[in-house]
This record gives sequence, C-alpha cells and structure tokens, in this order.
Amino acid sequence: MVWKPRVTVAAVIENKGKFLLVEEDTGQQSHTVFNQPAGHLEEGESLINAVIRETLEETGYDFIPTGLVGIYRWIEPDSGDTFLRVCFSGDAGQYHPDHPLDDGIVGPRWLSEKELGELAPSLRSPLVRRCIEDYRAGRRFPLALLADI
Repeated sequence: MVWKPRVTVAAVIENKGKFLLVEEDTGQQSHTVFNQPAGHLEEGESLINAVIRETLEETGYDFIPTGLVGIYRWIEPDSGDTFLRVCFSGDAGQYHPDHPLDDGIVGPRWLSEKELGELAPSLRSPLVRRCIEDYRAGRRFPLALLADI
C-alpha cells in the first residue's frame, strides 16, 4: 500500500479584530463545525491558486494571499489519515453574496478571538486554533518560498 498524505490549504483572514471562518455541516457530527476557508489541493493546481479558489468556494470572498503562516502535519486520530496543511495569511477582497458555496457549507462567519475561544469544542481540527495562534504571533513567511517547477 502506498501512503499518501492529504494536502490541504487554508486561509487566515483578519479584519478589524475578527477572523473569517466557515461554518460547515460535515454530515459526521450532530452539530456544525468551524474551520478556516480550507480545502484540498487539486491536480495541476498551485498552492496559491488552491487557497484563492477554496476561499471563494467556501465564503464568497475573493482572497488576496500576502504571506505563508506555516506548514502543518496532523494525523487525524479517528481515521489515521495524515493531513499536510499549507496555511496562508491575506486579505478578503470583494464579497460575492450570490456565489454558490460548496456542499455542506452553512456560510461564512466573522468571529472575534473571544468567540473562537467559546467555539473551541466545535473547531474542525486543532489546526484551526494553531494557525490563528501562529498568525497572532506574527509568523509570516514570503510567498516566494513556494515554487512551482
């Protein structure tokens, strides 16, 4: 058997002290969960294009990446699946309220850090909190670190 990690991208977007998160119905739990705009890298797609696409598909906002927050490996305890998350920081661009959102997405939510703390049990994974903590700690790396060869 060939082991393959799942490569995902995520966006940390802050505006006036609130973070853009996505409320989603995973169909696996009795309640909704919260995540950054995030999703899987598609074949032939650059990491930057993937995070721009995923943010639009899940929130209706254009995303302008400005930095790389970090690259995270996480093993999901129940399934044993390994995720490799590439997390970007950047700005929300134009909002397209009529843009269709991905299946299972309830909608975008702008949440303060206090609200995020209260939602801790409903975060999709520990990656959500960690990416925000690293962003708040000032971790930003140039996008030039990423290269498509």
